[in-house]
Amino acid sequence: MDYDIKDIKLADSGKKRIEWAARNMPVLDLIKERFKKEKPLKGITMAACLHVTTETANLMEVLKAGGADVSICASNPLSTQDDVAASLVKHLGIPTYCIKGEDTKTYYKHIKSVLDRDPHITMDDGADLVGTLHSDRKEQAQKMIGGTEETTTGVIRLRSLADQGKLIFPVIAVNDAQTKHLFDNRYGTGQSTIDGIIRATNILMAGSVVVVSGYGMCGKGVAMRAKGMGAHVIVTEVDPLRALEALLDGFEVMTMLKAAPVGDVFVTVTGDTSVLDVQTFKKMKDGAIICNSGHFDVEINLKGLKTLTKSEREVRPYVIEHTLKEGGKKLFVLGEGRLINLAAAEGHPSMVMDMSFANQALSAEYMVKEGKKLQRDVYSVPEKIDKQIAKLKLKSRGVKIDTLTKEQKTYLASWEIGT
Repeated sequence: MDYDIKDIKLADSGKKRIEWAARNMPVLDLIKERFKKEKPLKGITMAACLHVTTETANLMEVLKAGGADVSICASNPLSTQDDVAASLVKHLGIPTYCIKGEDTKTYYKHIKSVLDRDPHITMDDGADLVGTLHSDRKEQAQKMIGGTEETTTGVIRLRSLADQGKLIFPVIAVNDAQTKHLFDNRYGTGQSTIDGIIRATNILMAGSVVVVSGYGMCGKGVAMRAKGMGAHVIVTEVDPLRALEALLDGFEVMTMLKAAPVGDVFVTVTGDTSVLDVQTFKKMKDGAIICNSGHFDVEINLKGLKTLTKSEREVRPYVIEHTLKEGGKKLFVLGEGRLINLAAAEGHPSMVMDMSFANQALSAEYMVKEGKKLQRDVYSVPEKIDKQIAKLKLKSRGVKIDTLTKEQKTYLASWEIGT
């Protein structure tokens, strides 16, 4: 079996951590048991480009149980857990191509490795598989059944392709499922981002001024968790509705240039480029900490920062100190500007990824059944799947909810009954 990982000897350690994550992924486990019996993915080759974590390993096991021939590469150069990658190879027999800290050349070599296996379905986190197919492998893309996409940034890229009429095969936007973005993005990103910042720096959040740029689901989660730890949170936004929501949620809202001189910690979660730019760096105070929790490392203009920098050094793992030419001010960049929750921590808790990856597994099954009937467009996860996952999650937590009576159903379906 072909693979490219750091060290196969790490496999046994990875296996234990994968098993630990599985304890909090009951929905995925229920799907795996059904997949074992029904084999809905039999004969399907799948290429996954995801963060290679303990939770992802459990998803790979489910896909394989469903009969898929699956291979995986990393969706971010710093998000791989090397012991997990080793376990995927040794214990699950899954071709795996990822090494934590790999350079850009190796990253794309690994993407090509999974695409060389001629997949029928892609499973993306950031749309790099789809992007590569559409830019370099259009002939191969024509043969695809479809794909699924995990994150906001990837969905933005895919919708851009679709709007231009260039999307070659249908893709399901798993990120848009309510059981994904309402929980994974808000509670998962919120907790894991703060976890990554604290692991990297060991700072005290209480009393710190934390500037969160972007108030989508991820930004809401980060702001909520920072506030819960005693930080004073400032939100910056470009969308008036989200800015108003942040204000009514109790956060101070201002422009980035106004926030720059007062912030102690800056977190970008926008999915856009150069959110922190040269003018921002110039206004920041000495000792400011800068990090990103958006998918790609474009949100912090690191090239612009380097033009201001006199010297730089690593002062802690995942912490680079930039000493600026003017005044000797020091700014600290975490995790090379990449996803701090995966660069310096372990990513989302398995309890929340249980729902996200249940969406991935069931969306893959749906794509196998319905993909050839779909137009070349970006589709939401079917509502039936979304609600099924929510029900299974509640059941796993021992929670029961009410059901509508016949009278209530009739009332909701009628227009005649008024005041």
